[in-house]
Amino acid sequence: MSIRVSHVHGEHIAVEAANGTEILRYVYRPDPEAFEAKKPYAHPVRTLGGRTVTGYRPNDHRWHKGLQMTASHLSGQNFWGGNCYVHGQGYLPLPERVGSMRHDGFPVLSVEDDRLTVAEELTWVENGGTEWAREVRGITVHSVDEEAGSWALDWSIRLTNTRDEPLAFGSPTTAGREMAGYTGLQWRGPRDFTGGSVFAPDTDSDADKLMGSQSPWLAFTTEHDDVDAHSTLVFAHAPENLDPQTAVHESHWFVRSEPFPTVAFSWAFFEEFELPPGESFEYRYRLVVADGAWDEERVSSCLEGLSW
Repeated sequence: MSIRVSHVHGEHIAVEAANGTEILRYVYRPDPEAFEAKKPYAHPVRTLGGRTVTGYRPNDHRWHKGLQMTASHLSGQNFWGGNCYVHGQGYLPLPERVGSMRHDGFPVLSVEDDRLTVAEELTWVENGGTEWAREVRGITVHSVDEEAGSWALDWSIRLTNTRDEPLAFGSPTTAGREMAGYTGLQWRGPRDFTGGSVFAPDTDSDADKLMGSQSPWLAFTTEHDDVDAHSTLVFAHAPENLDPQTAVHESHWFVRSEPFPTVAFSWAFFEEFELPPGESFEYRYRLVVADGAWDEERVSSCLEGLSW
């Protein structure tokens, strides 16, 4: 199934399926509120059937914006947005700690039939204006399958420390808050994903029990409000993410279905890790967006048919 891509320069890239549905809008001109950690994000993300599967600035966390790369605790700065967790004091509004990610350009932006390939250059800037890290981000839309009712989004990151001292990556859990290890690539769902079903391979655990767990993939399915329809999102790691020989640090799932729906590929859930000056780390992720309520067999079959 072919796609059409439009680019409003300085603002966003949009991907439209052949049936006319805009399935992805990648916004690289960030929202203006500095306290929300200005950075690019993907919203809206939709199924081929037109169901929106991302939330934007919900009233409980205004800094949650669709699908976005974050870092909740980074050497004393917050590249997640919003309040900062301080052990013994809880969440505090500390705007002087909130950083940003600056879009610097698209060295690659190509479309071939049913595939969009984007490479984006960004700079991570701490609140005082000092550049801390250089990122090369990959965004790929592919495998648009009208018959299956699904499509895939690959998101990669290569981050290089440009400081003269290590960058320390952590989370609220590494700072003392139990089972709140959110950081890394984060998805926030719309309200009709609240209370949805979450499952992972070879287990009957629900979202609560999957919090802080590890697995190659995690799926989230819901029944929508307003329309008689279900949607399924599949969050998957590239093989090297879970290989101790290749991953800079092991990943765990941050996942909630209640009181609001969210998933993060957390790279520092339980333990901090450091990135030395001049060195880099890389992760690759995949999001499959599907119409219908998929089960474990359907998810596994789909992922096995998609090469990395």
